[in-house]
Formats: sequence, C-alpha cells, structure tokens
Amino acid sequence: MCGIVGYIGKRQASEICLEGLRRLEYRGYDSAGIAAIRDGQLEVRKVVGKLVNLTAALEEAPLLGNVAIGHTRWATHGKPSVANSHPHLSCDGRIAVVHNGIIENYSQLREQLQAEGHRFQSETDTEVMPHLVEKYYEGDLRQAVAQAIEDLEGAFAFGVICADSPEQLVAARRFSPLVVGIGEGENYIASDMGAIRPKTDKVYVIGDDELALITTDDIELTDLALNPIEREIFTIPWPPEAAEKGGHKHFMHKEIHEQAEAIHNCLAGRLSSPDKPIVLEGLGLSDQEIRDLRKVVFTACGTAYHAGMVGRSVTEAWARVPSEVDLAAELQVRDPVMLDNTLAVVVSQSGETADSLLALRDMKSKGAKIVSLLNVVDSSIARESDGVIYIQAGPEIGVASTKAYTLQVLTTQLMALYFAEVRQSAAPDQIRTLKEALLALPDQVAELLAREDDVKQVATHYYHSPNSLFLGRGVNLASALEGALKLKEISYIHAEGYSAGEMKHGPIALVEPDLFTVAIVVKGLVYEKMIGNIQEIKARQGPVIGVANDGDNVIADQCDDMLWVPPCPELVSPITIAIPLQLLAYHIADMRGEDIDQPRNLAKTVTVE
Repeated sequence: MCGIVGYIGKRQASEICLEGLRRLEYRGYDSAGIAAIRDGQLEVRKVVGKLVNLTAALEEAPLLGNVAIGHTRWATHGKPSVANSHPHLSCDGRIAVVHNGIIENYSQLREQLQAEGHRFQSETDTEVMPHLVEKYYEGDLRQAVAQAIEDLEGAFAFGVICADSPEQLVAARRFSPLVVGIGEGENYIASDMGAIRPKTDKVYVIGDDELALITTDDIELTDLALNPIEREIFTIPWPPEAAEKGGHKHFMHKEIHEQAEAIHNCLAGRLSSPDKPIVLEGLGLSDQEIRDLRKVVFTACGTAYHAGMVGRSVTEAWARVPSEVDLAAELQVRDPVMLDNTLAVVVSQSGETADSLLALRDMKSKGAKIVSLLNVVDSSIARESDGVIYIQAGPEIGVASTKAYTLQVLTTQLMALYFAEVRQSAAPDQIRTLKEALLALPDQVAELLAREDDVKQVATHYYHSPNSLFLGRGVNLASALEGALKLKEISYIHAEGYSAGEMKHGPIALVEPDLFTVAIVVKGLVYEKMIGNIQEIKARQGPVIGVANDGDNVIADQCDDMLWVPPCPELVSPITIAIPLQLLAYHIADMRGEDIDQPRNLAKTVTVE
C-alpha cells in the first residue's frame, strides 16, 4: 500500500526518490514526503495530496544531499495530514524513518516511550520506530534498528537514515515487500522493483527479519542478530519501458491492450499444441499426488478471488476434484477443516497480499499442500509455497487489475486441464477441444481489442447512470462480479454483481430505468435461463447490455445494447468476456473524468489486514 524509496550515492538523492515515488503512485496514497541528509543535518519535506504538491515544495525549497528516503502514505493510523505523513523523526530530529505496514503493538510502545520522555508529533503507529531507534542508538545505526525491530509486532518494511551516520542507509522488513537495488557507486531501496527499474535491473530481495546496511559502494545483508546472510542477486525480468504508458492515456488502457500478448506469453512453454501434453514447471506436485487429491481450496482477495471462482469451476468440471473458493480474510475466520491430500491454491498478483499470506499459513499449518498462482517473482507468498506457477503478466501498474485477472483465470484453466490429463478424468477428445480453445485465445482477444470503438459507443449511453447490475450464472457469475468490481473501482458508479438465479430473491426490486443491467449470456448450460432473466428486467423498463456470442440475434432482440464476444467453450469464456467489460468500465470512467489509474481510497497491493 504505502510506497518506499531510498537512495545513497553521489547524485542528488531527493530527485531520485521523487522519481521513484512517481512510479509507486499506482499503489494508492494520500500524502508524501522525503528526508535527506546534507552537511550533517537532516531535512524533511512533507505534503498532503498528490506528488505534484511535493514537487512544488521541493522546487520552492530544494532538498539537497546524497542520501535520502521517500514515502507515499496510505492512511491506516491517523487521518491524512502533514504531521501524519512520512518520514517520521526522532525527538532530536537526527533519525528519519519511512514505513510500510502496521505496527500492532504501537500503543503499548508509545506509552512506554512517552514515559521515558519521548515526544510524539503524530497519530501514527510508525512514529514509535524513530523513537526506538533513537533510544538504542549508540553510534551504530544498524544495531539500533535491529534492537528496535525486536520490540515490534506486526508487518513492516523500513528505510532509516541518521544525520550522525550520513554514509549509511539501513533497511529491514517483516511480511512487507522490500528490495535493495544494486548500482555502480550508488544503491537503492524500494517497496516495489518498478520504482527503481529505470536505474538498475539487479536487486536483492530482502527476507523476513533481515536487515540491509547500504552504503555508496556496498550492501551487507544480515539477520537481526547481525549474522551475515548470503543472497543471490535477482535480475528483474522486464525492461524499463514496461512500466511506461507507451502512448496510452492511462496505464489501465495500456494493460488492457497488452492482454493478447500476455496470454500468448502465459501459454508459451506450457501449451504449444492440442496434441501435446501441458507442461507446468514449478507446480511442486507429483503425478501421484495429483491423482490422490481429495479436495482443492482456492483462496484470494478482490479480483484474484474472482479468478479463483473460475478455478473452482474448471477444477471440478475437468479434473473432477471437489473444490471450493474462499475469500482469504474469511477463510482464516471460519477455521476450515483440511482433509488429507488437500491442495490449497493461493491466487495473488503481487504475492504480498496480507490476508492471502495469512490464509496460506493457516492452511499449511493444517497439512495442506500449497501452490500459488502469482505474477511477482520471489514474493512472500512464493517463498512460503510448495509450488509456484507464474502467470507471466509482466508489470501491472493500474490499480484496477486487468491483464493479471485474465492470466490468473488462464492459469487456473491450464492447471485444471493438466490435472485432468494426469487423472484421466476427461475424455481425450474433450481435452483436445479445450486445448484448441485456449490456444485460440490470443487471436480472439486481439480481435476483441480491435472492437474497442464499439464498446466505447455503448459507454456513451450509460456513463451518466448512477446504478448498475451485472448478472451471470455458472462459471460466469465470476465474470459478473469482476465486471461490477471494475466499474465501481474506477467510475464510482454503484455496481452490483449477482447470480441471475437470485434475481427474484431481492435484486429485482432495484430494477428501474436509471439502473442498467449487464447480462452475460454466452452459449452454455445457463443460456435459456439467462434469457428469462433478461425478459424479467425488460418487463420492468430496465435497460440491458447483453454480452453474447457473435451473431446471436436472439439475445440482440432482447437487449438495448450489445457487447459481442467470439464463441468458445463456456468454461473458457470468462477470459473473452473480461475484455469488453474492462473496456466498458474504462470508457465510462474516462467519460466521467475520473482518475482511472489511481482510484480514490484504493491501493494496488494490500499489505495489511
């Protein structure tokens, strides 16, 4: 959620930190700040609002120096304000800290520190950290940070600088992402590789309860007892321009248009021909373990949860393994029973989602085998899983997930079909047909993207509407929920996703001319039932946008507007359906003038519960 950047070298550090913070804007934030050291003095600039305000503050009063830390804050403890924004300082103003995460025992620590004479200036949990470091500092900044962390409970990533140790930058983490970028005569820290990718493609990924002592020419990794740690250098696998808009108005628009290539990349090396077996490297399951499966549990949050819903459907239909899907936050609460030979599948774009990580640990402690479907390499969830399948989406900057969702869905389909091959639970002809459908997806998605103007025209009819309803059944209930989520996230139109079978149990009371309905009616098991639901809405003067297979005049005659998708097997269709629903949400939000890449109150990666 919050973003961290730090630099130490020979260049103006505040400029590099500000550039890095701009690359973290997608994470969501309400205030920002930078602290730098010059001539033995620590100076800070902090603002409420967007980085343009911080840029103006730095232009008015430049922040000079060769070591700095920067931060974008998403409020958890204390309202957005200059006092609550980071960096936070020690009483003597000599130590500055930036923090991502939550310190769970901050209230107790704050009381103890105040009793010892420390003066607090904010309402935040973070501020206990600079005071703890100040308390323990006796000339060794790394040692003081290590001692301070021993007092903390919760999840955190820190960047720390001290005016009395101006040649050092110290970083540490527990359960929150943090990397150290490796340069030549300069080094970096960041909560996201994208923040520093234009500067370097070499990083150390910091583990839980690990410290990094960073100087201009060296990086030392240790545990909290200051024992040295050896770590392989990780090479960031995507080029610097992957995190640029590339001529698109918004990152979200760019990422929608990257989906045909991204799907091709996800399939590459895994499925090359309908006559060849699927290859899933990294799965971490033997064929015998797959044959012995008694249950599969998908868990995730937000958009990834909708991908997990598709995963449940295809795993049961193709692999014939009893499956369920749970929101990660709810899975922990209900203390689920894990059968022998249970597979838990954790779906997450970032691999750092706090609730999903905690759900993983809960299921693992109960004996489940863990496979995660992730986009970001070497994340916390990846390190704690028995197997990892990377969706290969590349960097996704827009807060509202698009290409990560379709590739999460595709990866669940590949896994379920692979299980079906191993378990021999589906006929060879059915498996071959499904493989053909998956291989056709890149071209079908490219065709759907070429029809963008048609979707934009439909958006002109509805962008003033205050309310909407998205209906689907079977596997495409997930599509309805995801379509509604996309619209509400970026346009702020009230949008509800529902099973069409539940219409008579309450939602039909909402139908009126000012509420438009998006009805997903592709050919399949629930086709006839969906037609009946559309007729119920039209009888109550509700406008309907139909999502149907190309040339389906039966549906077109029932609806006010149409979003067309090419035919494919129903259990594959959530991928093709996602494209026009993403474009519809995008263009409605754009017509309303909303900040699409940074929707209010939202963050790309939710690293706290």
